[in-house]
Amino acid sequence: MEKGSSRLGVDDLADSVPIVEAPSLRRAMDTGYYPTHQGGILTTTVHQVANWGRANSIWPALFGLACCAIEMMSMSASRWDLGRFGAERFSATPRQSDLMIVAGRLSNKMAPVLRQIYDQMADPKWVISMGACASTGGVFNNYAIVQGVDQIVPVDVYVPGCPPTPDMLMYGFTMLQDKIKRGIPPASDLALSGRGV
Repeated sequence: MEKGSSRLGVDDLADSVPIVEAPSLRRAMDTGYYPTHQGGILTTTVHQVANWGRANSIWPALFGLACCAIEMMSMSASRWDLGRFGAERFSATPRQSDLMIVAGRLSNKMAPVLRQIYDQMADPKWVISMGACASTGGVFNNYAIVQGVDQIVPVDVYVPGCPPTPDMLMYGFTMLQDKIKRGIPPASDLALSGRGV
């Protein structure tokens, strides 16, 4: 073909396409850039990796009993977005959850149901007591209300307030994540060993 023609021949096409070699065949010194880790090494233990995975994939069980449940539901909405902590999936089945958030006052009739759901959860399992009513019975100091959910199940984190705001519950959730990452066992394990609740 003539030079300057708009059509390219096969020979011209082979000359115009650059040959790029695979970057893995060249040394880092030849490329002009170095890896960002500069040959560093990451050391950890399997236990720390497992705790990191547990802390960032907590699935809460649904257990809203009163007005605190509205705040618990809004915590998973877009404004506070519990999903960024890996816990956006509230499970209605206890066998697929590892965190129980007891939100609201617990009556004596509901206490056996709470314990049954807690017993069906997979180990390791954690409990957050949300609000004054769940933690101490609140203003309901009478025969019908359990004066603290820790009389029925072992509690890991207490969130105060009447009702606590979603950001207070988020703070309690991050406190629980820190406990899990540090390897602190759940309150259920401490109760069995005689060192806790």
